Parts: sequence; C-alpha cells; structure tokens
Amino acid sequence: MLSKEQNERLTRVGPGTPMGDLLRRYWYPVAFARELEDWPIRKVRLLGEDFALWRTPEGGYGIIQESCPHRAASLLYGVVEVDGLRCGYHGWKFDEGGNCLDQPAEPGKSAFMRHVKAFAGKAEALGGMVWAYIGPDPAPELPRFDVFVDPGFIDVGHSMLPCNWLQIMENSVDPHHVEYLHGRYFEFLGSQQGFVAPKSFQKKHLKVGFDAMEWGILKRRVLEGHTEEDDDWAIGHPLVFPHSMRVGGAGIDQMQIRVPIDDTTTWAMFYSNHHPEGLDHYPEQIYPVDYEYQWMDDKGRHIVDYIEGQDVMAWVSQGAINDRTSEHIGKSDIGVIMLRRMFKAQMARVEAGEDPTVGFTRTPHQRIELPCEKKKFGASIDFALAWLDMGSTRYSPALDTLRKIHLEAARVRGETPSADEYATAQHVGIY
Repeated sequence: MLSKEQNERLTRVGPGTPMGDLLRRYWYPVAFARELEDWPIRKVRLLGEDFALWRTPEGGYGIIQESCPHRAASLLYGVVEVDGLRCGYHGWKFDEGGNCLDQPAEPGKSAFMRHVKAFAGKAEALGGMVWAYIGPDPAPELPRFDVFVDPGFIDVGHSMLPCNWLQIMENSVDPHHVEYLHGRYFEFLGSQQGFVAPKSFQKKHLKVGFDAMEWGILKRRVLEGHTEEDDDWAIGHPLVFPHSMRVGGAGIDQMQIRVPIDDTTTWAMFYSNHHPEGLDHYPEQIYPVDYEYQWMDDKGRHIVDYIEGQDVMAWVSQGAINDRTSEHIGKSDIGVIMLRRMFKAQMARVEAGEDPTVGFTRTPHQRIELPCEKKKFGASIDFALAWLDMGSTRYSPALDTLRKIHLEAARVRGETPSADEYATAQHVGIY
C-alpha cells in the first residue's frame, strides 16, 4: 500500500504538482481534426487547465490559455485571423506563441502590447487528431507511432470517464485480470444472459513478464496451451509511457490512450487501425470514424457485456481517485509496482531539471514501430470478429464496414470463420 502523500504525488496532475510537471513533458490528443473543420475554435481542458484550441486559415493549429490576459473574457468566442486569434471582447490579438500582436483601443505608439503575453502551448495534427503540448520549451517531438501513420481503416471509440488516469494505466500492466474479468466473468454473464463469451480470453496465464524499454514497459505472457515461441511472449505489447497502451492481433492494431483532463476525469479512447492480411486497399476515409462508446445504462449501472465496458467498470468503480492506502499488493502485481517506480524515477528527473528518459524523444522521425503481437491469443478471424462484436467497436457506425473488411481478408487468405461466427459472415454477405 501507499501512504496518502505517496498517492497524492502519483495522482495529482495540476500545475505545479510533481506528476503534473512530468506529464506536461508529453503530447496528448485533445480533439478530432474534423471538429475544427466544423468550427475553428474549440475548448480544451488538459491536466487541470482550460485552453482555446484553434485552426488557422492555412490549416495549422494553435492552443492558448482560454482566459484573455486583458480582462479574462473567454478566447473561445474570438475571431480566427491569418496571424492569430483575436479576443471577441476588446479585439486583443495573440499569435500561436502567445505574443500580443494588437490592442486596437490603445494609443497607436504604445509599447504596452510588448509587455503582455498569454500562455500558449504547441498543437499539431497526427492520425486525424489534434495533439497538444503544454510543457516548457523546447517541445519534444510528437511521437509518430505506427498505428497513427500506417495505412488502414481507422476507427476511434472514446468517452469521458469520471476517474483518475493512473488507475486506468495500472490496468495496462495487470495481465491477470484478462482471464478473470474478460474470461471467467464474461463467461458467467453469457451463461446468465444467453450469449457466447469470447473463448480467447478464458485461457489461464502460466507466466507473465515485464521489461523496461525506451517507450515504456513491454508486457509478455504465456497462456495455457501456448509456449514462449508464441507471439504473446516472444513479442508481447507495450505500455507506452505515460498515457497509452499498444495492443493488436488479427489485423487490428490499437492504441489505447488515456488523456488526463484533470485529477478525476480521463478521456479514454481506443484508436484502431484495421489492416488485415489479404487486403491492400480499404474504404476511403477523409477522417477517422469516431464515436462515443457507452459504459453506463439508463439505470446508472455499468454496461459490462463487452470487453472495454468491463475495463471501465473496474477503473471507475475504484472511485474518482483510488485510495491506495488501503490496497493489498501481491506478487502478481509486479507490473503495477514497476510502473509506479517508473513514474517516481521520471518525476525525480523532471524535478532535477532534466528531460524524462522514457516515452520521450527530441529526434525527428517519420514513423516509430512498436513491438506488438500479431497473433494475440492465437488470433484468427474469430478473434477479429469477437473484437468487433464484443468490444467497444460494437458502438461504431462503421461496424458493418469493419466486418466486411475482416471477412473479405479472411476469404482471400482461405480462412473460414467458426460456426459461432458464421452468422456474422452471412449477415454481411461474405460467406
């Protein structure tokens, strides 16, 4: 267990907190690019602070404190101009660096505006999303991970969750929950409600392992009936420090991103790139398909008959901020312990005036490939279809399109779905 002070240090993300200072050294997705096409200014809350995000007429992006430095009116109600964002109240204009460019009502020869500066971060587009950096200069490179730049059909489920981001991240280094929460519990639900739960998640863990790496922690497992030669151990998949997890299998590569909005709110998204073996072209997309997955029903109960809904139950039911002073950590929680130590070590570096060394880069690049198993749990077309129908993707408006993509790829590979999945194949007219 942790002391109250240790728990506060690990969970609080606001300005001036040790964790907040560390997390401000990284980039976060804060909006979908299509949203800025609909209207060029959007409110963003990140790490306990409020910002105005805007799209420039030339297609770039800026992010600035929401409150105008003049008399605190919201810059969300400003005017986008070629060289900056102009406050709608008195017309003060600020560029993407926060510099004041114009104060219309001040005397023409006044030097006043040279003494006024708004806090501004950096904003860039990647993978159909707008990412923000609100830490000190110079900003690190925005990591261009494979999931965000590789060709495929992109589908993004997201929702705001009323809990601290750390309890979600700790789940990423807790492999044993899979066989119970997504295995035994899912099977129990199926027996009670009359559906067949995915078999892939019901296998017993014989061995787990965790290795520190450049981008975070590589998680490995050996499942019952498998060996260390299988992808789940030989390759594994990484927790991407400090806020994501990379998973994949059966032609689906996913980044699970946990954006700390404030101490008790997390924007949790599942960014999936579908590119199954057998296809070399996909339906045309201007922007990724994005949608909200549902996690609570109209009676205020968690929706737990799909994989991510079960995870959300486990995260949110811990409370707004998990009270780790009353926990009982065992040997099976070695991954959680490793993650906490990694956070503590990286916070210490930032407190000493140094850059973080994990998940952080200043090297320009076009693509970063992360290790990730391709045949997760011995994945096949059945695994892909279970992912779609028994996961958050079931809420996607592109669900039928995704089924067709994976079933057509399976047909090209000569792979036939099992009897349990055959009805899905007939539904979309493939088999």
